[in-house]
Amino acid sequence: MAETMVQAESLVKIYKTKETEVLALQGLDLVIEEGELTAIIGNSGSGKSTFLNMIGGLDRPSAGSLQVGGKNLFTMTEKELVLYKRDTVGFVWQNNGRNLLPYLSAVENVMLPMCLSDTKKRHDKAMELLEMVGMGHKKHSRMNMLSGGEQQRVAIAIALANSPRLLLADEPTGSVDMKTANYIFDVFSELNKNGQTILIVTHDVALSKKVKRVVAIRDGKISSERVLKEAYADRLQESSIDWRQEETQDEYVIVDRVGRVQIPADLLQAISLSDNKVSVGLHDGKIVISNPTQKD
Repeated sequence: MAETMVQAESLVKIYKTKETEVLALQGLDLVIEEGELTAIIGNSGSGKSTFLNMIGGLDRPSAGSLQVGGKNLFTMTEKELVLYKRDTVGFVWQNNGRNLLPYLSAVENVMLPMCLSDTKKRHDKAMELLEMVGMGHKKHSRMNMLSGGEQQRVAIAIALANSPRLLLADEPTGSVDMKTANYIFDVFSELNKNGQTILIVTHDVALSKKVKRVVAIRDGKISSERVLKEAYADRLQESSIDWRQEETQDEYVIVDRVGRVQIPADLLQAISLSDNKVSVGLHDGKIVISNPTQKD
């Protein structure tokens, strides 16, 4: 039975300024098991990047509970947090300049994080990782000699340098073309098959439709989940599938701890509400939500 990698309960994050407070997360609940490849989607300002930063140890929660790999991020000292960021999580950014040093070669970039740990044979490990992401032949190339997609693959190798239990990717295909995006997803997919737990934040529709589990965040809470249909599970690399257009996943609305749900906006529009009230009833074993002003 898989162990729990991420467990968030009633997670709250408040950003304060002199003039105002912003509630970025409003009681978010989520469990991610070890070995999962999960995508998080949501509109700008929904809280998805805030959540990713807290899992990565880059930001502190305001309230609730957050455990990653059995470690409680609320009770960590600053020293423990440094070790956590070094050993437990690896980050891949949309702006790969945050991972890469332009004056070093690809293999030197990948070796650099290992200098901070007890890892031996750094060069061999770096080459193994570069081969894994298809960049072994560019090991001596500096970053200005590589395309954006090639730099992103090197950045993935760097994120894996210290063998993190959890790989975090923030818009990893956001600045590359479709062909490169497909290749990057294939790298993530292969890593996941080998047991790597991966959490991706993305706006990429095609990428999100290939992932077996997609979590949608709206207004700081989990609003729905999508699960890949069995018919598509073994067809992820088929070029004949239009991943942007086909309905590859089943969608489920999430019920929170006190029975609240976030109803998709298009469904609410379809019943033409005049205010914020709905009727809820039980009919033939089904919960039915309807416009109270409309008669049967």
